[in-house]
Amino acid sequence: MVNATMAKFGYPATRVAETDHWMILLRPQAITLGSLVLAAKGEATAYGALSPAAYADQGVAVGLIETALRAFTSYEKMNYLMLMMVDPHVHFHVIPRYARGRTFDGAEFVDRGWPGAPDLASGSKLEPATVVKMIAALGTCGLA
Repeated sequence: MVNATMAKFGYPATRVAETDHWMILLRPQAITLGSLVLAAKGEATAYGALSPAAYADQGVAVGLIETALRAFTSYEKMNYLMLMMVDPHVHFHVIPRYARGRTFDGAEFVDRGWPGAPDLASGSKLEPATVVKMIAALGTCGLA
């Protein structure tokens, strides 16, 4: 169930929620407020290798993510990036997008790429205490 890609993104400390086939993790390097990783459970290294049940369950995970992040960040657009260049298992970087900065726990989160592609190099590393607070806040928005 847990693979090396999930571990790379901080599992279990960054676990926000999960479905039968997907793990939802807080992205430890936040590109924008609420940046997540949607990682397929198991060892698949190609999107086409997932089961039909995993594809169906992805819709459930995306629904949970978008509902919670809309309440948490009031995002204007949502980006799902499947890069898989360094981390081999099937996963998406989930990046809420917005024109104006957002504040959480005293820190400002600016979408440096807006309105173009997300600036993946601009992310800031979240402190462990902020990770805990952000996961709790996402839980109150329905992502638990």
